[in-house]
Amino acid sequence: MEKYLVIQTAFLGDAILTLPMIQKLKETNNNCEIDVLAIPSTFEIFSSSPYVNKAIIIDKKGKHKSLRSLLKFIKQLKKNSYDRIYSPHRSFRSAFITMMLGVKETYGFSNSSFRHIYKYLIEYKPQHHEVQRNLDLINFNYEIDDWKIIPEIRIENSIKEKIDDFIKNNTIKNNLAVLAPGSVWNTKKYPSESFEEIISHLIKQEFSIILIGSEKEKILCDNIAGKFNGNVISAAGIFNIIEVIEILKKAKILISNDSAPTHFAVCANIPVLTIYCSTIPEFGFYPYNKRSRYLSYNNLSCKPCGIHGYDKCPLKHFACGNNLKPEFVISKIEEMLND
Repeated sequence: MEKYLVIQTAFLGDAILTLPMIQKLKETNNNCEIDVLAIPSTFEIFSSSPYVNKAIIIDKKGKHKSLRSLLKFIKQLKKNSYDRIYSPHRSFRSAFITMMLGVKETYGFSNSSFRHIYKYLIEYKPQHHEVQRNLDLINFNYEIDDWKIIPEIRIENSIKEKIDDFIKNNTIKNNLAVLAPGSVWNTKKYPSESFEEIISHLIKQEFSIILIGSEKEKILCDNIAGKFNGNVISAAGIFNIIEVIEILKKAKILISNDSAPTHFAVCANIPVLTIYCSTIPEFGFYPYNKRSRYLSYNNLSCKPCGIHGYDKCPLKHFACGNNLKPEFVISKIEEMLND
């Protein structure tokens, strides 16, 4: 049996968008085991994939930060004797690890750092979705919409029971809407006041509302929920990623910024409306499952201002978020719910 290593040490959303590639790699090379090199925050995602043999943590900001500790880590990794390496992550560190492992069959993108160390260079197509780009890396041929593969996540019965109890104990209605108002980057965050108008509308439509987010987004979510007299539940920082995906399976819709929860909803295969502030869908990270949509105010010469975003709007007006009025977002939500 051959052993493959996938190096994906990017952010959570990137990790989820690597799962379709791993699924097809396993399906087209059934006689192989696939290990994934992941960071601590994405380990859970890869460990829950039925196509991954083993997820291996590299703590590049912690115990593996120094060159000495990294070389020691690579020495241990080399004992796995991989036959192939696929690196959707394009960093110098990923290329360095690939080089030091000494594997003959290696695949990387044409715009990777230190790209000459890869045996096979695959053209990186910026106009394509990230899932398409990753499928290109394994030379998987797809037709038109065949690339729109729903990532598969294994959810244990104990998690399902935990979420069922949470839904029951909070007397959540069948009409459940989930909102994710946070992001690592502030210029990706749709204004809280606008989210509050959306919530007010959904409550009038007799929806139960849950806010999701990381521990770092707990204050934001708690502050929003606190304005609705117990009619909105803040679940930020309470559940892990897989548990959040199980919550989303109970929902009619997710409204999210251009952030990881968008991809959680694709895993759950529910409609998600993604709101783009400083970034744009054309970067290739938009939701692609059926009935999902996105909104972006594009009539701005300054947009996009960066691949990710900033702590503050560089021009101090944040027109990309402020000009996308909540009534327009609500109209799109109603259209999706009636679809």
